[in-house]
Amino acid sequence: MTAPSAPVARRSVSMRRVFTYVGIAVVALYCLVPFYWMVVSAFRRPQDQFDNAPLPSPWSIKNFTAVFKPGVGFQRALLNSLIVAGTTTILVLLVGTFTAYALARLDFRFKNAVLGITIATSMFPGVSLIIPLLKLFTNIGWINTYQAMILPSLSFVLPLAVWNLTTFFRQLPFELEQAAMVDGCTRGEAFRKIIIPLAAPGVFTTAIIAFIAAWNEFIIALSMVNKKEMQTATVSISKFTGAYGFDQPFGTQMAAGVIVTVPLVVVVLIFQRRIIAGLTAGGVK
Repeated sequence: MTAPSAPVARRSVSMRRVFTYVGIAVVALYCLVPFYWMVVSAFRRPQDQFDNAPLPSPWSIKNFTAVFKPGVGFQRALLNSLIVAGTTTILVLLVGTFTAYALARLDFRFKNAVLGITIATSMFPGVSLIIPLLKLFTNIGWINTYQAMILPSLSFVLPLAVWNLTTFFRQLPFELEQAAMVDGCTRGEAFRKIIIPLAAPGVFTTAIIAFIAAWNEFIIALSMVNKKEMQTATVSISKFTGAYGFDQPFGTQMAAGVIVTVPLVVVVLIFQRRIIAGLTAGGVK
């Protein structure tokens, strides 16, 4: 049986490359077309909001100005989202880093079971916890407070952070800490001065994932808050009303969606190398 000739082999490689690029293009279009349509719809005039043209004609920023009109309260909603997402991210890093380090370095019975149970808790749908959380927070007076949104978000984001950081810490050689302790460092100093700087890519990636998850959270914020001044941006967008209170505020919702989404996209694009480094660190020994 003879081997395929060089032209046939090159043609086969070229076809595989073409199919690969076509597949990437299809996935990219599938992901980007909704975002593109949101941006285009945001820049249409209110009277053109149901136009199907690929580009606005003419371009208008009326939807953006309407979002920030006095009385809408979207500025406060953005601040609330920043407070909730920022606080959740800080708590996730504080608790998740120490927990993941303990799971990665300490030897005790059922350690893998503990890690499995930890990640399993994130699989419960948020809607199944609304009623017990609502009853609990009502009894202790936490309705319409930041902690009523932060703690449930923390419970959903923390397991993923612990799992990610545990995998990362396991890849760091234990000899680094031993060498630091030989040089006079305590276990805590070795962790703070040696391990944390080396774990920066993984910690940074975890922070980005945690912030995005908390920023986009909707069902908890919708259920635990009924005061307008405490609503997050996602809840505020869902409750937009039109100029007369009964028409569909499609354009302003799209504009608000752009305002909420673009900062996250910019952050991911700026730090994409760090994010990829954090996700793949430790993948090759």
